[in-house]
Amino acid sequence: MVIDLTDQEFEQKVIKSDLPVLVDLWAPWCGPCRMIAPIVDKLSEKYNGKFRFFRLNVDENPQTATRYRVMSIPTLMFFKGGDVVDTVIGAVPEKTIAPKIDALL
Repeated sequence: MVIDLTDQEFEQKVIKSDLPVLVDLWAPWCGPCRMIAPIVDKLSEKYNGKFRFFRLNVDENPQTATRYRVMSIPTLMFFKGGDVVDTVIGAVPEKTIAPKIDALL
């Protein structure tokens, strides 16, 4: 399950997470963001309990996007131990994302 995230929750839910985390940075007007959302949803079910999945609307939560210098959306950021360990920009297929998740488990 992908959980909506705010700037205020970011530190507690992502940085302090005991599991690896994928954060999908998106906006409602972004076509490629809507294309990748079902893929992220599917992966969140597949890796339930092993990995955490969050979705951050950059229009409503600009602080996190600014902090990590996100210039294009969709951006998928992978965190482990509070650090960004990988990033994917753009609408990519599941076969691009799943190996990155597997590498962090």
